[in-house]
Order: sequence, then C-alpha cells, then structure tokens
Amino acid sequence: MKIDRQIGILSVLLQKEKTTAPELAEQFEVSRRTINRDIEDLCRAGIPIQSLQGTGGGFSIMNGYRLDRTILTTKDMQMILAGLRSLDSVSGSNYYSRLMEKIQAGASDFIVGRDNILIDLSSWYRKTLVPKIEAIQDAVEKGQMIRFHYYAPSGESERKIEPYYLVFRWSSWYLWGFCVDRKAFRLFKLNRMADVQKLRETFERREAPLPDLSNERLFPGGIKVKALFEQNQKWRLMEEFGPDCFSETDDGKLLFTADYTDMDNLITWLMTFGDTAEVLEPIEAREKIAQMAHGMMMIYRGDRTL
Repeated sequence: MKIDRQIGILSVLLQKEKTTAPELAEQFEVSRRTINRDIEDLCRAGIPIQSLQGTGGGFSIMNGYRLDRTILTTKDMQMILAGLRSLDSVSGSNYYSRLMEKIQAGASDFIVGRDNILIDLSSWYRKTLVPKIEAIQDAVEKGQMIRFHYYAPSGESERKIEPYYLVFRWSSWYLWGFCVDRKAFRLFKLNRMADVQKLRETFERREAPLPDLSNERLFPGGIKVKALFEQNQKWRLMEEFGPDCFSETDDGKLLFTADYTDMDNLITWLMTFGDTAEVLEPIEAREKIAQMAHGMMMIYRGDRTL
C-alpha cells in the first residue's frame, strides 16, 4: 500500500547518505515514476528531501537534518513494525512481511533490541476472513461495488454496498459502507457476511463520514441488569466488564450491575453461566430464563418429543 511504501522509503533515506530512484524502485518492486511520486508526497508532507541530477546523483535528506533523527525514533520504528506485523496476521499475501524485511534491511542500525509488542488481528475464523478482507480492500482501492449475503438478528438479506473502510473493533472485523438499498451508511460484521463478490460496477466516491464507533453510540444500554454470580465466575466478569461491575455480598457472592442493550443477547449471555448465575432484574429476563430452563429440562429428561 502507498503509505506503507512511503514509510519504507523514508526509513531508507534516514539510514543512507544517498539512494537513487532505480534502487528504490527495485527494492519496493514499483516503477521509477511511482517512486518519484512518493518522493513528491514526502516533500509535501514536510520531509526535507533533496534531489541531485546526473552521475553520482540521487535522493537524500538535507544535510541540516541528517543528525536530527527524531522524525522516526527507534521506538517509532518498532511501533511501525508491530503495526505491519499485525496487518500480516490477516493478510494472505505476506505483503507486509516482505515490506518489513525491506524496512529492516535499510534500518538495521536504527532498529535495535527485541520486539516487545506482538499484535495478532486474526481470529478463529482467519480462514474465511482473509479472502473477505482482501476482496473488500481491493474493492475500496478500485472503487468497486460489492455484493454479499448478510445474516443479522432481524433476518437474512442481500446487500449491495459502496465499501469505504475496513474496521477492527471489539475483537472483530467490520465493513463501513454505503448501502444502496437502505440509502445510508451502515456497519457490517464480516463474520456475518457470505458470498462476498466484487462487482464490475464502480461508484463515484461520496463524502463518507467516519463511523461513530463509541460504545455509547452502538451500545446505548437501557436495560438495567442485576444478577448474583458465584465466586468462581469473577474472572469472566473481570474480563468482560471490568472490576467495577460487581461488589461482594456478605455471603460471598458477586452482585453484578450493568446496562445492557438487547434482551435476547442478555439472556443468551446469562445462560452461558449455567447454575452459577441468578438474574434478579429485569423480571422479564428472569421469567424467560425460567421458561427456557424448564423447556431444556423436558428435552433432556425425555418428557417432550422433538
């Protein structure tokens, strides 16, 4: 990608007295014209790059800035490499691994010490996620429409989308795009998408607002939850809601209080605790769980024919 290549070029320039367009073109596997455009972009961004023509010429950082390497410190470079490594965890092409090798080759004296941050953006669904991410990323770059089958709590539907952003949030991947049918921007979870297809049809990019990914916007709450948990479930409450979500009662149980968005999701979540949790409020959730438990008892005791 363009920004990754430009970071790599800047790294090389910071480490070498001088380099040429042919050398950079060969290293980053692009044309000389592309390298020249990248150099122009870096100059517009305020990087003091000078170009010398003729024999012995090439690109270099202006002498007055050669000793000031605070543009990218060792820590900066390590963070960049950690980010590139994380992107490779969901890439099927090893593009970012090759880019890291190129950056490290030009900055061996600049990057010292061991990596201390490892980020893996993949998941249990990496096998199915990678082709979706690659197809969507390619469609975004080329301005192509995409179509997919979508599974939502409200039902299944076919969607035709103008794709704008891939989003990693809440341990999952999402697509932010303009839905042609709904005529509005929507957030789609990649794990709920099937049969993702790039269409030949292209679209004129519109002014795309950034998605509001705040918890308050997407999970507004509204359902006041109060439940009692056994001590052996403290680790789950800590992991999922943090240390302020519960207090210990006199009999050693954990009194959990929180706001929840969706009643069905709340009941599903509570059921995963089995008999180590008792919901106190809302009464509706308590009654539904009691009905479900009764139905399950009938099934497993053989009292109901399926």
